[in-house]
Amino acid sequence: MTETFFVGIDGPAGSGKSSVSKAAARRLGFGYLDTGAVYRALAWHVRNAGHDTADEPTVVADLDGFDPAFGLDPDERTVHVGGVDVTADIRTPENTAAVAGIARNLVVRERLNDLFREIVAEATQPGVVVEGRDITTVVAPDAPARILLTAHPEVRAARRSAEMGADDVAAVAAALRARDASDATVSDFLTAAPGVAVVDTTDLDFDQSVDAVLSVIAERREEASHGHGE
Repeated sequence: MTETFFVGIDGPAGSGKSSVSKAAARRLGFGYLDTGAVYRALAWHVRNAGHDTADEPTVVADLDGFDPAFGLDPDERTVHVGGVDVTADIRTPENTAAVAGIARNLVVRERLNDLFREIVAEATQPGVVVEGRDITTVVAPDAPARILLTAHPEVRAARRSAEMGADDVAAVAAALRARDASDATVSDFLTAAPGVAVVDTTDLDFDQSVDAVLSVIAERREEASHGHGE
């Protein structure tokens, strides 16, 4: 059986990770895994049980009953927990605010990282594009294709504001800085590790960003094929 080709894409909030990753997966016929959605789903699970996501021991205990189901189709982003469709619920402001407690929990991160690896290993697609915060360094440091997608902070804030329909770009920029600072306490997603290709989308439009990512993936697939003597 051919091993699933693992593409890891990291980057800060507003860098275009999700949209670019989905488009790249679609073009390649690969699966797409948004690891942030898994964290959001766990936050929903903990809150649904009436617990506080900042209570680390309780969250770890809640992991035992966490039974998520994620489709890898980039065009059908459904999320279920225990058979309940939580696709919309995990995106509410209340749930989004609760994710920080989950993300700072190192035991949870380790368990979820194992889950991400299992999902890719069991995927039926020829490859999976996995995007998040520490995919290239912790989840899959040996993945054949690892990319850090980044952009200037002002550009990221403007893009996120447009996505949200927000008029106050400064407020969005402040929120992004706060989120990056919080996540940076447990994950270095702003610095490319050795072997990680950097794609800076500051001066690229969406299609150019996708093409840049696809170019890196094509190079890595070529290298991998030669490495396996094909």
